[in-house]
Amino acid sequence: MNTSNQSNTPPKSIGAGLLVAFTASLCCITPVFATLAGIGGIASTFSWMEPLRPFLIGLTVLVLGFTWYQKLKPRTSEETECACEEYEKPSFWQSKKFLGIVTVFAALMLAFPSYSGIFFPDNSNATDVIVVKENDITKAELSIKGMTCTGCEHSITAALNNSEGVIEASSSYKSGTALVKFDQSKASINKLAAVVEKATGYKVTHKKILKEESLNQ
Repeated sequence: MNTSNQSNTPPKSIGAGLLVAFTASLCCITPVFATLAGIGGIASTFSWMEPLRPFLIGLTVLVLGFTWYQKLKPRTSEETECACEEYEKPSFWQSKKFLGIVTVFAALMLAFPSYSGIFFPDNSNATDVIVVKENDITKAELSIKGMTCTGCEHSITAALNNSEGVIEASSSYKSGTALVKFDQSKASINKLAAVVEKATGYKVTHKKILKEESLNQ
């Protein structure tokens, strides 16, 4: 029986689009879920894939775009003439509904860095601010290798904020740095660097104590 292209969308092409989208997002998804699962040491495992991300995103769009084209393009007159009177309804896996679900899921994975922060509540150790002595407040900057997106930022920030003596912390994948304000009677810059490396797997390449006037910035 000959059926139209509309009922013959290959499940393999749908699966390929989903797989490429997932692969493109590994470098961003891994840090978040590794941290949430308590195995943050593997957070940087797929950071090497970041240079490939634009290519993989483009490939995802091409694969899913072609699949939609195959699904929606009108039948030729030859296909219409050859079509049987009895129409075989496509399975769910070949339907527009399933392709739509896959497309939405792929889009959510590709956009993951933009909303990854929702998985990380604000864990700043605000209670430390009340008891810390002003002379013990120190601010440091850590240069970190391997951050590629906001998922990496949240992973590192969460690790620092959960460390003893940390008052507040923030990180930026764009600058490749983390800023941390801490109580030097309870923590040290070396210990905080070790926390980042052990908890997330990212490498601290440089660390420095910032001048006193920068503490209020």
